[in-house]
Amino acid sequence: MFTHRFDDQLEGKIVVHWLLLSFNAGCINAGGFLASGQFVTHVTGFATLFGVDLANNKLSAAIGILSVPIFFLAGAFIAGHLIDGRTQKHKKPHIDYVMSLSASCLLLAALIGDKDYFGNFGINFSLGEGYFLLALLCLASGLQNGAITSSSGSSVRTTHLTGLTTDLGIGLARILNSRKSLNLITDRETFSNWLRILTIASFVFGSAAGAGLFNFMKYKGFIVPALISTYVAWHGRKLKTAPHKDNQLV
Repeated sequence: MFTHRFDDQLEGKIVVHWLLLSFNAGCINAGGFLASGQFVTHVTGFATLFGVDLANNKLSAAIGILSVPIFFLAGAFIAGHLIDGRTQKHKKPHIDYVMSLSASCLLLAALIGDKDYFGNFGINFSLGEGYFLLALLCLASGLQNGAITSSSGSSVRTTHLTGLTTDLGIGLARILNSRKSLNLITDRETFSNWLRILTIASFVFGSAAGAGLFNFMKYKGFIVPALISTYVAWHGRKLKTAPHKDNQLV
Protein backbone atom coordinates (compact mmCIF):
# COMPACT_ATOMS: atom_id res chain seq x y z
CA MET A 1 0.00 0.00 0.00
CA PHE A 2 2.82 2.37 0.87
CA THR A 3 5.90 4.02 -0.67
CA HIS A 4 4.75 3.30 -4.22
CA ARG A 5 4.32 5.59 -7.24
CA PHE A 6 2.56 5.47 -10.57
CA ASP A 7 5.78 4.51 -12.32
CA ASP A 8 6.33 1.47 -10.09
CA GLN A 9 5.15 -2.01 -10.98
CA LEU A 10 2.16 -1.89 -8.65
CA GLU A 11 0.50 -4.99 -7.31
CA GLY A 12 -3.24 -5.25 -7.69
CA LYS A 13 -3.65 -5.26 -3.90
CA ILE A 14 -1.90 -1.90 -3.60
CA VAL A 15 -4.24 -0.33 -6.14
CA VAL A 16 -7.25 -1.80 -4.32
CA HIS A 17 -6.04 -0.24 -1.06
CA TRP A 18 -5.64 3.16 -2.69
CA LEU A 19 -9.16 2.92 -4.10
CA LEU A 20 -10.48 1.84 -0.70
CA LEU A 21 -9.08 5.02 0.83
CA SER A 22 -10.71 7.09 -1.90
CA PHE A 23 -14.02 5.33 -1.16
CA ASN A 24 -13.47 6.12 2.52
CA ALA A 25 -12.89 9.79 1.78
CA GLY A 26 -16.10 10.02 -0.24
CA CYS A 27 -18.00 8.38 2.60
CA ILE A 28 -16.60 10.81 5.19
CA ASN A 29 -17.32 13.81 2.99
CA ALA A 30 -20.91 12.67 2.44
CA GLY A 31 -21.40 12.18 6.16
CA GLY A 32 -19.96 15.56 6.98
CA PHE A 33 -22.17 17.28 4.41
CA LEU A 34 -25.36 15.54 5.52
CA ALA A 35 -24.60 16.30 9.17
CA SER A 36 -23.48 19.90 8.82
CA GLY A 37 -24.11 21.14 5.27
CA GLN A 38 -20.34 21.52 4.79
CA PHE A 39 -17.91 19.54 2.63
CA VAL A 40 -15.25 18.79 5.20
CA THR A 41 -12.37 18.36 2.74
CA HIS A 42 -13.25 21.41 0.64
CA VAL A 43 -10.71 23.94 1.92
CA THR A 44 -11.54 26.25 -1.00
CA GLY A 45 -15.17 26.28 0.14
CA PHE A 46 -14.21 27.29 3.67
CA ALA A 47 -12.12 30.15 2.29
CA THR A 48 -15.08 31.26 0.16
CA LEU A 49 -17.45 31.18 3.16
CA PHE A 50 -14.92 33.27 5.09
CA GLY A 51 -15.04 35.93 2.39
CA VAL A 52 -18.84 35.87 2.27
CA ASP A 53 -19.19 36.18 6.05
CA LEU A 54 -16.58 38.93 6.12
CA ALA A 55 -18.43 40.88 3.44
CA ASN A 56 -21.63 40.54 5.46
CA ASN A 57 -19.92 41.91 8.57
CA LYS A 58 -20.10 38.54 10.38
CA LEU A 59 -16.59 38.71 11.77
CA SER A 60 -16.93 36.00 14.43
CA ALA A 61 -18.52 33.58 11.96
CA ALA A 62 -15.83 34.38 9.39
CA ILE A 63 -13.02 33.67 11.84
CA GLY A 64 -14.74 30.48 12.98
CA ILE A 65 -15.23 29.06 9.50
CA LEU A 66 -11.68 29.99 8.44
CA SER A 67 -10.19 28.20 11.46
CA VAL A 68 -11.79 24.85 10.55
CA PRO A 69 -9.34 23.99 7.69
CA ILE A 70 -6.47 24.46 10.15
CA PHE A 71 -7.38 21.03 11.49
CA PHE A 72 -7.01 19.57 7.98
CA LEU A 73 -3.61 21.26 7.78
CA ALA A 74 -2.69 19.87 11.21
CA GLY A 75 -3.61 16.36 10.11
CA ALA A 76 -1.52 16.64 6.96
CA PHE A 77 1.38 18.03 9.03
CA ILE A 78 1.23 15.14 11.49
CA ALA A 79 1.12 12.63 8.64
CA GLY A 80 4.03 14.31 6.88
CA HIS A 81 6.09 14.29 10.08
CA LEU A 82 5.40 10.65 10.95
CA ILE A 83 5.59 9.28 7.39
CA ASP A 84 7.53 11.48 4.99
CA GLY A 85 9.87 12.73 7.72
CA ARG A 86 10.84 9.22 8.74
CA THR A 87 11.16 8.04 5.14
CA GLN A 88 13.63 10.86 4.49
CA LYS A 89 15.68 9.51 7.40
CA HIS A 90 15.51 5.98 5.95
CA LYS A 91 13.29 4.80 8.78
CA LYS A 92 10.03 2.91 8.60
CA PRO A 93 7.07 5.34 8.43
CA HIS A 94 4.46 5.34 11.17
CA ILE A 95 1.48 4.88 8.88
CA ASP A 96 -0.19 2.81 11.57
CA TYR A 97 -0.02 5.71 14.03
CA VAL A 98 -1.44 8.18 11.52
CA MET A 99 -4.36 6.01 10.42
CA SER A 100 -5.11 4.94 14.00
CA LEU A 101 -5.44 8.60 14.94
CA SER A 102 -7.70 9.18 11.93
CA ALA A 103 -9.88 6.22 12.98
CA SER A 104 -10.03 7.57 16.53
CA CYS A 105 -11.30 10.95 15.29
CA LEU A 106 -14.05 9.27 13.27
CA LEU A 107 -15.06 6.97 16.12
CA LEU A 108 -15.17 9.93 18.50
CA ALA A 109 -17.40 11.80 16.04
CA ALA A 110 -19.76 8.80 15.95
CA LEU A 111 -19.90 8.35 19.73
CA ILE A 112 -20.25 12.02 20.67
CA GLY A 113 -22.67 12.72 17.84
CA ASP A 114 -24.90 9.85 18.94
CA LYS A 115 -25.17 11.57 22.34
CA ASP A 116 -26.62 14.66 20.57
CA TYR A 117 -23.59 16.77 21.47
CA PHE A 118 -23.58 18.22 17.95
CA GLY A 119 -27.32 18.66 17.79
CA ASN A 120 -29.78 16.74 15.63
CA PHE A 121 -28.17 15.21 12.56
CA GLY A 122 -28.58 17.58 9.61
CA ILE A 123 -31.23 19.70 11.33
CA ASN A 124 -30.60 23.32 12.31
CA PHE A 125 -26.86 22.78 12.32
CA SER A 126 -24.89 25.71 13.72
CA LEU A 127 -21.15 26.26 13.57
CA GLY A 128 -20.96 26.88 17.29
CA GLU A 129 -22.65 23.61 18.19
CA GLY A 130 -21.00 21.52 15.49
CA TYR A 131 -17.56 23.11 15.39
CA PHE A 132 -15.95 20.15 17.15
CA LEU A 133 -17.52 17.76 14.62
CA LEU A 134 -16.06 19.67 11.66
CA ALA A 135 -12.71 19.82 13.45
CA LEU A 136 -12.68 16.05 13.99
CA LEU A 137 -13.65 15.27 10.40
CA CYS A 138 -11.14 17.73 8.94
CA LEU A 139 -8.39 16.32 11.16
CA ALA A 140 -9.25 12.74 10.16
CA SER A 141 -9.31 13.68 6.47
CA GLY A 142 -6.04 15.59 6.69
CA LEU A 143 -4.37 12.61 8.35
CA GLN A 144 -5.60 10.21 5.66
CA ASN A 145 -4.75 12.49 2.77
CA GLY A 146 -1.33 13.25 4.22
CA ALA A 147 -0.67 9.53 4.69
CA ILE A 148 -1.48 8.48 1.15
CA THR A 149 0.10 11.58 -0.43
CA SER A 150 3.36 11.10 1.47
CA SER A 151 3.56 7.37 0.85
CA SER A 152 2.72 7.61 -2.86
CA GLY A 153 5.22 10.34 -3.66
CA SER A 154 2.36 12.86 -4.16
CA SER A 155 0.93 10.60 -6.89
CA VAL A 156 -2.36 9.89 -5.11
CA ARG A 157 -4.73 12.14 -3.17
CA THR A 158 -7.92 10.66 -1.86
CA THR A 159 -9.91 13.37 -0.10
CA HIS A 160 -10.48 15.83 -2.96
CA LEU A 161 -10.64 15.56 -6.72
CA THR A 162 -9.71 18.95 -8.20
CA GLY A 163 -6.00 18.22 -8.61
CA LEU A 164 -6.70 14.65 -9.65
CA THR A 165 -9.15 15.78 -12.34
CA THR A 166 -6.57 18.28 -13.59
CA ASP A 167 -3.95 15.53 -13.79
CA LEU A 168 -6.43 13.34 -15.68
CA GLY A 169 -7.12 16.10 -18.20
CA ILE A 170 -3.42 16.62 -18.78
CA GLY A 171 -2.87 12.87 -19.06
CA LEU A 172 -5.63 12.48 -21.63
CA ALA A 173 -4.15 15.37 -23.64
CA ARG A 174 -0.77 13.62 -23.61
CA ILE A 175 -2.35 10.46 -24.99
CA LEU A 176 -4.13 12.41 -27.73
CA ASN A 177 -0.97 14.30 -28.69
CA SER A 178 1.06 11.09 -28.70
CA ARG A 179 -1.39 9.51 -31.13
CA LYS A 180 -1.36 12.53 -33.41
CA SER A 181 2.43 12.56 -33.54
CA LEU A 182 2.56 8.76 -33.99
CA ASN A 183 4.58 8.41 -30.78
CA LEU A 184 4.18 5.37 -28.60
CA ILE A 185 2.02 5.90 -25.54
CA THR A 186 3.91 4.82 -22.49
CA ASP A 187 2.38 2.16 -20.31
CA ARG A 188 2.95 4.39 -17.29
CA GLU A 189 0.82 7.24 -18.69
CA THR A 190 -1.99 4.88 -19.63
CA PHE A 191 -1.90 3.23 -16.22
CA SER A 192 -1.83 6.61 -14.46
CA ASN A 193 -4.94 7.77 -16.29
CA TRP A 194 -6.83 4.59 -15.48
CA LEU A 195 -5.86 4.88 -11.82
CA ARG A 196 -7.06 8.49 -11.76
CA ILE A 197 -10.38 7.50 -13.31
CA LEU A 198 -10.82 4.66 -10.84
CA THR A 199 -9.91 6.92 -7.90
CA ILE A 200 -12.54 9.46 -8.93
CA ALA A 201 -15.10 6.68 -9.40
CA SER A 202 -14.26 5.23 -5.98
CA PHE A 203 -14.75 8.63 -4.33
CA VAL A 204 -18.12 9.05 -6.07
CA PHE A 205 -19.17 5.53 -5.11
CA GLY A 206 -18.08 6.16 -1.52
CA SER A 207 -20.15 9.35 -1.46
CA ALA A 208 -23.23 7.51 -2.76
CA ALA A 209 -22.78 4.63 -0.32
CA GLY A 210 -22.10 7.10 2.48
CA ALA A 211 -25.29 9.04 1.74
CA GLY A 212 -27.36 5.89 2.19
CA LEU A 213 -25.38 4.89 5.26
CA PHE A 214 -25.68 8.22 7.05
CA ASN A 215 -29.32 8.72 6.17
CA PHE A 216 -29.95 5.44 7.98
CA MET A 217 -27.39 5.49 10.81
CA LYS A 218 -26.95 9.26 11.34
CA TYR A 219 -23.81 9.99 13.37
CA LYS A 220 -23.21 6.27 13.96
CA GLY A 221 -22.38 6.04 10.26
CA PHE A 222 -18.88 7.38 11.01
CA ILE A 223 -18.13 3.99 12.56
CA VAL A 224 -17.83 2.48 9.07
CA PRO A 225 -15.05 4.79 7.78
CA ALA A 226 -13.43 4.42 11.22
CA LEU A 227 -13.29 0.65 10.67
CA ILE A 228 -11.80 1.14 7.20
CA SER A 229 -9.14 3.44 8.66
CA THR A 230 -8.47 0.86 11.38
CA TYR A 231 -7.91 -1.79 8.72
CA VAL A 232 -5.42 0.48 6.94
CA ALA A 233 -3.65 1.13 10.27
CA TRP A 234 -3.47 -2.61 10.93
CA HIS A 235 -2.07 -3.24 7.46
CA GLY A 236 0.50 -0.48 7.95
CA ARG A 237 1.52 -2.02 11.27
CA LYS A 238 1.86 -5.45 9.69
CA LEU A 239 4.13 -4.11 6.96
CA LYS A 240 6.19 -2.09 9.41
CA THR A 241 6.94 -5.07 11.64
CA ALA A 242 7.77 -7.36 8.69
CA PRO A 243 11.46 -7.69 7.72
CA HIS A 244 12.36 -5.42 4.81
CA LYS A 245 15.55 -4.58 3.02
CA ASP A 246 17.22 -1.37 4.22
CA ASN A 247 14.59 -1.04 6.94
CA GLN A 248 12.06 0.48 4.51
CA LEU A 249 8.58 -0.44 3.39
CA VAL A 250 8.48 -1.39 -0.29
